[in-house]
Amino acid sequence: MHKLITILGATATGKTTLAAHLALKMNGEIISGDSRQIYKGMDIGTGKDIDDYTINGIKIPYHLIDIRPAGYKYNIYEFYRDFHKAKNDIEQRGKQAILCGGSGLYLETVLKGYNMIEIKPNEELRQKLKDKTIDELAAILQSYPDYKAHNTTDLETKQRAIRAIEIADYYYKHNEKPTDLKGIDSIIIGVDVDRELRRKRISDRLIQRLNTGMVEEVKNLLDSGIKPDDLIYYGLEYKFITQYLIGELQYNEMVKLLEIAIHQFAKRQMTWFRGMEKRGIKIHWIDGTQDVDNRVKECMEYINSQN
Repeated sequence: MHKLITILGATATGKTTLAAHLALKMNGEIISGDSRQIYKGMDIGTGKDIDDYTINGIKIPYHLIDIRPAGYKYNIYEFYRDFHKAKNDIEQRGKQAILCGGSGLYLETVLKGYNMIEIKPNEELRQKLKDKTIDELAAILQSYPDYKAHNTTDLETKQRAIRAIEIADYYYKHNEKPTDLKGIDSIIIGVDVDRELRRKRISDRLIQRLNTGMVEEVKNLLDSGIKPDDLIYYGLEYKFITQYLIGELQYNEMVKLLEIAIHQFAKRQMTWFRGMEKRGIKIHWIDGTQDVDNRVKECMEYINSQN
């Protein structure tokens, strides 16, 4: 068994397919490092692609997918705890743990060993902030002397901005910061594709998902009693489709804005990963346009060279 293997990459690079094939070859199990795939019923919009976990009839075990109900506000503290629980379970059974995802904050938190503090909601502060515009919230957030935009989605919605202020306010008032623990020794492989090809994949995949029930998925979540603001909180597909369903956007406008937002999100993901490298995390990048067998072969050669 090797040390932890991490497969990361921006959306639409094929990282899940690669991780599943690696897991098959290495007697491994996958831990999802995606901040939205933990929610039940949010399948198409989050790109769970569960079929990717079955190869030649063999099901690859996965963890941290479908572990919370939609509408829940999962946080980085919970991911830190749940990741270690899953990793320990996998390794105790003699299997190879493979962390796979594109949520840079989640991945870096466990790889660098940040000791996250569980911060409870501050209802009084939330009431003071609830009528502020997103620009006003951004200004408040930037006013905290130690605030760093660790999360690329801090300002994507008002709810996220208020939560970011809540966290920054806690650390400021308690003179407390997350402490660095010993990080996890992991072999990290990044999957990259040419920018234009990535854009084409994103656009093609968006149309495919819209044609296979993504709008209906969001409608079902709303019909189940989840409040529009709670779905908008999740950003991207759930934000724009919810706005369309409640009449704030026309369909064509929704599609256009969503496509732009996903392209911007993928760009931010790559910026985050490059930042990880600047912060001392070694990432071995491979060409995601190769066929999966060649990608697996290259990964195995690199993994074996690191042990």
